[in-house]
This record gives sequence, structure tokens and C-alpha cells, in this order.
Amino acid sequence: MTRHAFITGGGSGIGAAVARRLVADGYKVSVAGRDLLKLEAVATGLSGTCAVVCDVTEEESVEAAMEEAVRHHGPVSILVNNAGIAPSAPLVKTSRAEFDRTIATNLTGAFLCARAVLPGMIAAGFGRIVNVASTAALKGYPYVAAYAAAKHGVLGMTRSLALEVATKGVTVNAVCPGFTDTDIVARSVETIVAKTGRTPEEARAELARANPQGRLLTPEEVAETIAWLCRPESGGINGAAVPISGGEV
Repeated sequence: MTRHAFITGGGSGIGAAVARRLVADGYKVSVAGRDLLKLEAVATGLSGTCAVVCDVTEEESVEAAMEEAVRHHGPVSILVNNAGIAPSAPLVKTSRAEFDRTIATNLTGAFLCARAVLPGMIAAGFGRIVNVASTAALKGYPYVAAYAAAKHGVLGMTRSLALEVATKGVTVNAVCPGFTDTDIVARSVETIVAKTGRTPEEARAELARANPQGRLLTPEEVAETIAWLCRPESGGINGAAVPISGGEV
């Protein structure tokens, strides 16, 4: 039986790497996000993959995207909640609008997508939900209070939902990557350069120092862990927060 995986934030970084990894495992994949050109670039060349425009902060957009994905590939049995943003500013300089946007993208989006797919998973007696949290779900970092709040919320939702569906063939887990070589980190580097005058290389090195291995993670490393959690054989792993951080947490 070929299963259908729906991946938010699928146009780049971790989401794109997960798409490639799950296609290699034989899944049908829907990559979802707001930038259709990026999504189509990922989908091109990946057999059994479709691109679906979706703004995870909007309930109607999530519902429409799920309906379109189901038309292409059938019911969703794998959900990877990867869409996220990570603005950086001191708390006193974080606007209410920016705080709300961060919560909506990282936390509310995961809620809306999980709620949309759960009835079908429960009816089928099988489902895997993997929420891409962060080491910021497990500890604090300065200047990203909104992001850390959202990711702590993602982890709390993961643990609670895992208990709700524990007897229904559905598992809900979170992966918690440290600094990973993605567009989000690239924007963090730009912010550090602009605010401190450091070179991009110095900024990247500063972020890499958070990892005891002294490096940034790759999206493919995170995708490998997500693929493992999606397997039928991983059914005993539920409510977990899996750190991928070289020992940082």
C-alpha cells in the first residue's frame, strides 16, 4: 500500500529534504507552501509528488490544500508540520503583529493541519504526524522569545495529542533540530551581519558553536530522522521530542 505524505514548508530546506527522502521510501508526496514556483521546483523530478499552495495560518487555505492533495494522492497518512518562521529581536522590540505572525505560522498552522488530517488517519487505523519543532522547544535562546514560545507550544501540543490518539494507530512526535543549514539560518546570518558588522563567515561560525560538534546540521540529517518516525515499524515511538543537535540538548 502506497501512503500519502503531506509536507508543509515543502519548498526548501528541511521540507524539501523530507520530500526527497519519503519519495525514496516509496511514498506519494504533496509539498505545500505559499510559493508555487519553489514547490514546483521541488516536485519536478520527484515521482509521485505534487505541489499544493497553502498558507498554514489560514483555516480555509489549509482545508482547500488538503482537499487538493487528497484528489491527487488519496487520504493523508503522513503529516510533516514543517512550516515555520524565526524572526529575531529583543522582546521589547517585538511587535504584537510579529509575535502573532510567529505563533500563527509555527503553532497554529501545525494545529490546523493536524486537525484536518486526524479524522482520516483515525478512520484508517494508521497515521504519522511529525512536528518539526526545534531545540528552541527544549531551551531558551536570546532574541527569539516569540519563536521559542511557539516551538514550546508545538511540543506541548505534540505530547497531548499523542496521548489522545495512542490507541488509534496514530503516532505524534516532534523532532527538535539545532541550527540547520536552511533559509531560516541564512536570514539569521544576515541579521547578525547587519546588527554586529561581523562577516557572514563569522556569523555562521557563531551559530555553529551552539552545536558541540561545531557545525550546522544538514536538512538531510533531519529528514532521515523524520523518515524513521514515519515508518510503520516506528509505531512504539509516540509523544517523543527527538533532539537532532550534536549534543546541544
